[in-house]
Amino acid sequence: MAVTPTRFSISHDPSSSSSTSLTNLQSQLIFGSKDNLKKTQLKIPASFRGKSANLRMMATGKTSGLTQEANDRTCDVTVDRDNKTDVFDDMKQRFLAFKKLKYMDNFEHYKNLADAQAPKFLVIACADSRVCPSAVLGFQPGEAFTVRNIANLVPPYESGPTETKAALEFTVNVLNVENILVIGHSRCGGIQALMSMEDEEDSSSFIKNWVIVGKKAKESTKAVASNLHFDHQCQHCEKASLNHSLERLLGYPWIEEKVRKGSLSLHGGYYDFVNCTFEKWTVDYEGSRGKKEGSGIAVKDKSVWR
Repeated sequence: MAVTPTRFSISHDPSSSSSTSLTNLQSQLIFGSKDNLKKTQLKIPASFRGKSANLRMMATGKTSGLTQEANDRTCDVTVDRDNKTDVFDDMKQRFLAFKKLKYMDNFEHYKNLADAQAPKFLVIACADSRVCPSAVLGFQPGEAFTVRNIANLVPPYESGPTETKAALEFTVNVLNVENILVIGHSRCGGIQALMSMEDEEDSSSFIKNWVIVGKKAKESTKAVASNLHFDHQCQHCEKASLNHSLERLLGYPWIEEKVRKGSLSLHGGYYDFVNCTFEKWTVDYEGSRGKKEGSGIAVKDKSVWR
């Protein structure tokens, strides 16, 4: 049976009770499909309209690119009230909490970020859902330009274009980041795929064709840890691949030049989410410069955060 979709109309009402909680009003809205829609009139109380002058600034449109939802015009929101398990409902509430508790309380900071960014870090991390760098290390908006790929690998300079290489070029040559931090982690599925591959395997798998970038780390692991259990081999390779990636970074001429001049530092990090520890170290450029290519790098300032 066809159901005619209708819309919620949200508008300001100066006569609304100031004790009405905006959060309670917003929690009535659940995103969903376009089916089985009902119409309800939802009014935002005057108390929220006066939240701050920042909202009025946003409403005027003076800040380019910022949301202008606090103006006096009526806006329509289409909502599915019947889908009570919509995964976007929690996401919506987290966003609204972020906006209220962080964005509006640090409005000038976010206004400046809308105009430009100047991060201190480029972070290359794994795409694994368990190892978000911002959650683990507390990076705030504007602090770290982050690129995430399978197994946090850095491809060789001579290979074809990738999004990781584009991020390196942009952050180092345009944003002038001062630090590159490559972060690996425990129980990495990409490293497990790499360690499971047969050397002669010819695969059409996108995953395998990507993780082969870490082949040297696999070879060095097999050379010293072939007698260990597979899980321990993978753990060894997870750390070995980090240093191979850091060594590869020195193969990018414009990265090596900045490291040599001291305007850029390279760091490795390893997050063990089983025991919740973080290892950090820095590339010793002077100690690494005399090493034969492919023989590894020298490191300094090693520490373990427990």
